[in-house]
Amino acid sequence: MSFDIKAFVKSKGMKKAAMAVGIYLASLALMVLLAVTLVSGAVKSRTEDRVMSAEDMGDVYGVDCIIVLGAYVKNNGQPSDMLRDRLDTAITLYNAGISDRILVSGDHGRAEYNEVGIMKKYLVENGIPENDIFMDHAGFSTYDTMCRAKDVFLTESHYKRVVVVTQEYHLYRALYIAENIGLDAYGVSADLHTYRGQFKRDIREVLARFKDHFSCYLELEPTFLGDPISIYGDGNDTNDEYYAELFSGEVE
Repeated sequence: MSFDIKAFVKSKGMKKAAMAVGIYLASLALMVLLAVTLVSGAVKSRTEDRVMSAEDMGDVYGVDCIIVLGAYVKNNGQPSDMLRDRLDTAITLYNAGISDRILVSGDHGRAEYNEVGIMKKYLVENGIPENDIFMDHAGFSTYDTMCRAKDVFLTESHYKRVVVVTQEYHLYRALYIAENIGLDAYGVSADLHTYRGQFKRDIREVLARFKDHFSCYLELEPTFLGDPISIYGDGNDTNDEYYAELFSGEVE
């Protein structure tokens, strides 16, 4: 059997090239991971002093509205555990006189799925007047919600000061976006219980902070804006047919 030196050299060269590519890709992945981690940490450290308790919010004046960020709604039309805790926290803040306006913002991109309708229904059933509750039907993301709060609902506001309600892991990003687009925002955590699957949410949130850091840097437009709706008007102006059907019992 003869030894093919050319084939041997070619094979060895290919292995070296493959190893070099592997090292390059691994180094690139490590740099991306480091960048994502650093940005996530910077977002949190920049906004954590804006996370307050419901009691401490009593020292903040001129709050235009309480913004409740949307979350999953069950198939039976009930808020998920996380969403219910956000709504209960908003009720506490409203009843404490922090603001007499609540803006619920979430996904209503499909007729059959309406987070904000369910959110308003829950608030009304728990004693909040209908006209004090505004629905943002196009809060498809945290970035969309904060941009629309400023450019749709708070166009007549002098302070543009809001209180954002969601779970703590999510608050830092919402407050970071708010600061970058010109809102004076504070956050109150709605962590009233322990939630399953939190580790996965924490991982996704790190990536989301990285994404929204660049959304702010690039000053991206939200998915949809539309005409201004004054937060100082009547919240029922944001009602739709689906919301009316929720109370009529036609929607199950």
